[in-house]
Parts: sequence; C-alpha cells; structure tokens
Amino acid sequence: MNDDQLLRYSRHILLDAIGIEGQQALLKARALVVGAGGLGSPVLMYLASAGVGEIIVVDDDTVDLTNLQRQIAHTTARVGMAKVDSAAEAMLALNPDLKLQRLRERLDPQRLQALLEQVDIVFDCTDNFKTRHAINAACVQAKVALVSGAAISFDGQISVFDHRHADAPCYACLFSPDQNFEEVQCSTMGVFSPLVGIIGTMQAAEGLKLLMQIGDSLNGRLLMLDVLRMEWTQVRINKNPHCPVCAQAS
Repeated sequence: MNDDQLLRYSRHILLDAIGIEGQQALLKARALVVGAGGLGSPVLMYLASAGVGEIIVVDDDTVDLTNLQRQIAHTTARVGMAKVDSAAEAMLALNPDLKLQRLRERLDPQRLQALLEQVDIVFDCTDNFKTRHAINAACVQAKVALVSGAAISFDGQISVFDHRHADAPCYACLFSPDQNFEEVQCSTMGVFSPLVGIIGTMQAAEGLKLLMQIGDSLNGRLLMLDVLRMEWTQVRINKNPHCPVCAQAS
C-alpha cells in the first residue's frame, strides 16, 4: 500500500482483526454485484469505500425518479442514466482508485459462469426469484461464496451461502426452485426506504468479512428483519441432501 492508501484505510488497519493484511486482501479482491438498486446501492458504496480492488456491477435498468426514495447511489441529476453508470460515478467520487466494470445487461447462465471465473465473491441484490436461483446455481457450480439479500415492504432477509465449503447449504435448499412464489415488486407493494439500507449494509459487512477471512459469517443461517417491530429472527439452514442444485454438485 502507498501512503495515501495507508491514510485512507487507517481506521480499518487500526482494527486488530483486520490490520494491514486484511486491508491488502480487500485491495486484491474481486467482487460481482448483481443489481444497482436499493440493496446494490449500499453494497456498492461500502465495497468502494472499504477498498475492494475490482468491482463488477451488473444492471440493465436506468435511474427513475421513483428509485430515489431508497436507491442512495443515484441522484436527481442522473435520472434517465444507466444505473451502472450512475453507481460508478458515485463510487469513483468516493474512491477514485477503484477498478470498475459496468455491465448494462441481463445475465444469462453462460455469461454468469464466465464472470464467476473472474471474481472471489458475489452479491445478489436482485428482486426476483428466477434471477436469484440462476445466480445461486452458477455460484454452486463455480464454488464461489454468495451473499444474498432481499427486502420488500417492512420485511428484509439476509444470508450467506459459502459454496467454498462442501457442507454449505445453497439458496435452493432454502427456497426450492420448484416452488411457486408470487413475485412481489416494490412498484406494487412499496418498500420502507431505510430497510434496503439496513439489509444492503449487512450484505457488504458479510462480504467484507468473507474476503478478509475474519469473524463468523451467516453461512447456514438466515436472518429476517421485521423493521416495524425492529425484531430479528434467526433460522438455521441445513444442506438439503436432495437439493436439485447443490446435492448434485457436491
């Protein structure tokens, strides 16, 4: 690290659990963030501020006025701009040393597999089950850790699926791809603006811990938040020996 980096990341380096070694691990790390909206905004901003060396951000949408109630990476002046470009502008303003890849597209399985060969961790910040299952399946195949978050109305959830470990459950162990889930969108149900910040910030925290190999992750645990009561519920997630995704990949 150079002198500017030592100063920029000094409050990390002062932490015994991180130190110079942990910060260097972040500077060498590569992350894929799928979704640059409500959850993706805090994830991207904290990965940028923490010094994750290379970040690939994927989103095919543009900034809309209705996004600004919760998607803090974007601004009124950037309405109509591609979200990947708007988020990149915010991230580079915060940390100009970042290496960024901006992909304005929807990922198909082949594209996902190619991207996973380039990264150390994946953040699922999307808002539909089909995409979540596709990301999970790709991470299982590539044995890449996945940090998954979701938020709607006043309810949020977060978990880690650390596919580097053979005994780790996957997203499909929790939510079977064969189940019929009613898709609920923010445009119809609404979402409490700080909720996505809470869940997204926790996703960033879990991902940074994994990259630095510190603490205990949420692997094998699901945290659910009822923000109206400000109550957390924790559920254990066991690997399903008959899971159609990870049982076959083990």
